[in-house]
Amino acid sequence: MVRRKKHPGGSQPRGWDLPDSPLATALQAFLAWSETGGISSFTLRQRQRAVRRFIVWAQERGLSSPPEITLPILERYQRHLYLYRKTDGMPLSMASQNAELVPLRAYFKWLARAKQIQNNPAAELEMPRVPRRIPRYIMTVEEVETVLSQADISTPLGLRDRAMMEVLYSSGIRRSELAHLDMSDVDVKRGNLLVREGKGRRDRFVPLGARACAWVTRYSLEVRPELSATMNSQSLFLTDYGAPFEVDWLGEHLKRYLQKAGIVAPGACHLFRHACATHMLENGADTRFIQVLLGHASLTSTQIYTSVSIQKLKQIHDATHPARIERIGDAADTV
Repeated sequence: MVRRKKHPGGSQPRGWDLPDSPLATALQAFLAWSETGGISSFTLRQRQRAVRRFIVWAQERGLSSPPEITLPILERYQRHLYLYRKTDGMPLSMASQNAELVPLRAYFKWLARAKQIQNNPAAELEMPRVPRRIPRYIMTVEEVETVLSQADISTPLGLRDRAMMEVLYSSGIRRSELAHLDMSDVDVKRGNLLVREGKGRRDRFVPLGARACAWVTRYSLEVRPELSATMNSQSLFLTDYGAPFEVDWLGEHLKRYLQKAGIVAPGACHLFRHACATHMLENGADTRFIQVLLGHASLTSTQIYTSVSIQKLKQIHDATHPARIERIGDAADTV
């Protein structure tokens, strides 16, 4: 029997909970304009959250209307983000700071186009430089199997979670793409799935391995009918209260399995994506195939995995480097 829980956060209106002010009213209009422009729901949520945070910060300093916001004010806010510390005491990464400021640039660009301000103060805002980093942690095949085994498949929700993790590892899709999968998007007979409007609003077909298909089939037959009993949803994976997963909560939920397996690393769903790409490269997959699989617009994004896929390089190093293990005895004789 599935125990239904209350939604952990609930859906909140897009900035409507702000105190009345010209900045807040403009946010409502900006979000409505963004929505009609066809941006993804993920980008829309990012804009709502980031601009709302700025408006709250500005109102605490007595700033409530768009014309009051100048470039120095935005630079003060940028400094605030730089100095901000999360609950664990860690600062925001440059990527996170950049993600907070990009929606603000779009907001003030729209304000200028809508003639609510004469000049766009964000036009000359110097954005944080985001270093191109390789993934910090790549799970081994053994570690992936350990994580997968943490799900208690004797329970409906554990079976669902195992199916979700199998899909992530097999296909390399993003957590937002997993959350948005519909029943009709997965073809277990042909072994593929359709990612609708992935990053950049691009659709793509990706293969889904036989093992992942088997787990999805079992979940669809044994668990999903009960989860969907009270809601009419076409989403493939449903929460224990029968609704589609929210992206942020999905990551936090699956992170528990990594922690149970003793893996302490940033991220959760993305670790399966990194593992999928790296393990396939180590087994001989072409980089361009991985690019299509992951939905990267540029091959440059995919090539970071060649930096962490060192298994074959280690094999060549062990076979060809003169300081091989059999020479240790010679070195010991000289000590």
